[in-house]
Amino acid sequence: MLLSHSKQFLFVHIAKTGGTSIREALSQYRWGHRYAVAQFISNKMSQFCGHKIGSRFPRHSRIIAAKEMLPEEYFNGLYKFSVVRNPWDLQVSSYHHIKRERPQVMEGHDTFERFMRWKFNPERPYQYHIDTSLQLQSDYLVDLHGNLLTDFIGRYENLQEDFDAICSHLSIPPSTLPHKRKATDRGSYQAYYTDELKRLVDNHFAKDIQLLGYRF
Repeated sequence: MLLSHSKQFLFVHIAKTGGTSIREALSQYRWGHRYAVAQFISNKMSQFCGHKIGSRFPRHSRIIAAKEMLPEEYFNGLYKFSVVRNPWDLQVSSYHHIKRERPQVMEGHDTFERFMRWKFNPERPYQYHIDTSLQLQSDYLVDLHGNLLTDFIGRYENLQEDFDAICSHLSIPPSTLPHKRKATDRGSYQAYYTDELKRLVDNHFAKDIQLLGYRF
C-alpha cells in the first residue's frame, strides 16, 4: 500500500497485478508535504516498537487497515485506487513466478496441472508463497461488510491506460510504466487449463469473478 499526503491518494497494492511498476512510478509522491518530517519520524519509531500509526503501511496491506488506522475524514478524502487481474491469468502468473524464483517449493509439482491440484488441495500444509496467491483480490478492497472502499479499480489487462487515467485524476504528469516483472516465458493463459482446472479457479475465486466482472 502506498499513501501520499502530498497528492492525497492511497494505492492498494495487490500482488501480481503490476503494482510494483505503479509503486515505482508514484513513490516520489510519498514525501514533500507538511507531514513529511512527522511521517519520517513515525516510520523510524515503528521500526523499533512495531507500532503502526498509519504513516506507512506494509506493501500488500488491505484497504480496511487504512480505514481503521487513519482518521475517518482524512481517509474519506483520499483518492483510493487499486489494480486487479483476471483470476485464471493470475494463477498462471503465480505458477511461473514460483517456478522461476522458488523452484524448491514446487518439488514434485513441476507441471501446471500438478501444481494446481496440489495448490488447491485443502489438506496441503500452509506455504506462504503458495497461499498468498490464493487470497481473494476483492478482500483487499472491501470493508468488513463487503462494501467496496476504492474510488477506482484499474485492470492489469489495461494497465497503462488505467494508470494514465489515475494520473489525470491526481493531476500528476503521465509516465510510461516500467512493467519490470512482466513475464516473457508464457503464452495465453487459457491454454494452460483443462475443464477441471478451470473449475478449481471458478469455485475458489467466485467472489472475485462476480464482483470484478471477469470471464475466462
